[in-house]
Amino acid sequence: MSAGKAAKGKSPAASYAELGERLGHRFGKPALLTEALTHRSAVVANGPYKYGYERLEFLGDRVLGLVIADLLLERFPNESEGALARRFNALVQGETLADVAAEIDLGAHLIMAAGEDQAGGRDNKSILSDVCEAVIAALFLDGGLDAAGQFIRRYWTPMLIQAKRPKRDGKTRLQEWAQSRGLPLPDYKMLSREGPPHNPIFAVRVVVEGAGEADGQGSSKRMAEQAAADALLLNLDPTGAAT
Repeated sequence: MSAGKAAKGKSPAASYAELGERLGHRFGKPALLTEALTHRSAVVANGPYKYGYERLEFLGDRVLGLVIADLLLERFPNESEGALARRFNALVQGETLADVAAEIDLGAHLIMAAGEDQAGGRDNKSILSDVCEAVIAALFLDGGLDAAGQFIRRYWTPMLIQAKRPKRDGKTRLQEWAQSRGLPLPDYKMLSREGPPHNPIFAVRVVVEGAGEADGQGSSKRMAEQAAADALLLNLDPTGAAT
């Protein structure tokens, strides 16, 4: 298994201690952090790594959502639900998680097969995003909501402060455009998924009955849907007034 570029030459304990400083937590059960950092490519029958990060990712997504929602209500007591939702979506999206993962150099600590490493898995934003959620879950399981919340507030608060005016994403704008004209809600259908597991390309088509359709691509289904929505909005209103 590959131990990571930045972590080379260090013992697992030293590597985990370094990461623990960035997470603001010393793990009582290091096995939780190991599971959060393990890519599926390193999971083999009867091997030292029994689980990949996917199970913890499932939990981490919920913990992140709870803390961010609480943080937004605290910081913006006078904003409407719609404005809060736009801020929320921006703060929990994959790109934001990948940015945080890069800031704490999470990729250097990933446990993955040599082939996945050589294929660029440590720099893959989709992987980094998922592992960041898994690490949040590991913090929650080891130190409770206080440990997870401390980490989230430390790295997300600066982004929250910078986002003075929450921008509506393409899917939201397209839905509002359709509703304002009495049209059916946008319908998204996945057309294909291509490329290797560590670098997939999703293709999605969005249709607004009575208005038109457009296709979009992205490294995740969500990103492809956003691209399709943006493309259709541009087709429907080239002036950009709908944005």
